[in-house]
Amino acid sequence: MAGIYIHIPFCKIKCHYCDFHFSVKHNNIPDMLVAIKKELLDKADYAEQDVINTIYFGGGTPSLIEPKEIKAILEVIKANYTLGTSVEYTLECNPDDLSKNILEAYQLIGINRLSIGIQSFDEDQLTFLNRAHKAAEAIDCIEIAQAVGFKNITIDLIYGLPNTDEVYWQRQVDLATQLNVPHISAYCLTFEEKTVFGHLLKTGKIKPLEDEPIQKQFQILTETLRSAGFEQYEISNFAKDGFISKHNSAYWKGVKYIGIGPSAHSFNGKTRQWNIANNALYIQKVKNNISYYEVETLSDQDHFNEYILTQLRTKWGLSLATIAAQFPNYLTSFKSGIEKFCESGDVIVQDRTYTLTEKGKLIADYISSDLFIV
Repeated sequence: MAGIYIHIPFCKIKCHYCDFHFSVKHNNIPDMLVAIKKELLDKADYAEQDVINTIYFGGGTPSLIEPKEIKAILEVIKANYTLGTSVEYTLECNPDDLSKNILEAYQLIGINRLSIGIQSFDEDQLTFLNRAHKAAEAIDCIEIAQAVGFKNITIDLIYGLPNTDEVYWQRQVDLATQLNVPHISAYCLTFEEKTVFGHLLKTGKIKPLEDEPIQKQFQILTETLRSAGFEQYEISNFAKDGFISKHNSAYWKGVKYIGIGPSAHSFNGKTRQWNIANNALYIQKVKNNISYYEVETLSDQDHFNEYILTQLRTKWGLSLATIAAQFPNYLTSFKSGIEKFCESGDVIVQDRTYTLTEKGKLIADYISSDLFIV
């Protein structure tokens, strides 16, 4: 099985924290859509004819694109790929783009999962983040989507914002649970170099939240959502029964995926490749059949490190049987490396599978990097 990710590299405005590839200039959207459809044809054999179980429109802001254009992309996929019987069709969208008519149009073309970029329900924080929507729109769009008939809805939230406290964050999580969405993704704010926040940090005009209050906000997140019936199946992702993201879970489990659009990545179990992160060059190169991506052949070491990085963050953890079968040369190193984290209470082992404890989730990246083969 495999998944398809389609990157729509356009936004209305630049959010202050975002370092994903996008443009706020929309003049070449038509040419971009042509190039995306052509790349879908070019990549039809990349996943070696595996059945496609998930299709994900990300960005950028896919909800800037008219539903009929999303439909046209889906038609190319259906004509050139083998689809499973219950495909998960996800569309990332922003609250200010979602009217009743638009949502009904998405339903008609087959979109069955919405990923809505809320980030905060607080007006001041939305302004601080430079989001395009208002707090009222964040709530309204979810209620409209539910009224239209969307059952599979996930929302994104950001914690660890400067000058926020536990009271603020508790209110955000409470509001999210009261809206009765079945999936929530929550990410800690990071200060990326090529963003407005990165510049403000470098020039001393913004002060990050300290580690301790960030950890307290993370604790509020996990405890509140657990009490509300959510399972934390990955460090940043929480789902009610039956609503785990098929697409993102496939990434973490090492399933093949095809990335379409500028900056998109692909993986077929043997190689990883990534497209050029430049809209104009991407369009030009795809049109003229000039190489628009770089390719890396993955070594056993790469596969092992990827397995550690992705699986440790999840509820499925690291299987000793999998490591023994797929990476026998690294088994001894892994067992000796993981032992100190078991002794410190950061990792627990059960049925020969290693998973993070609540304490360990706070240092997941450190644990992963320590286990890497370098």
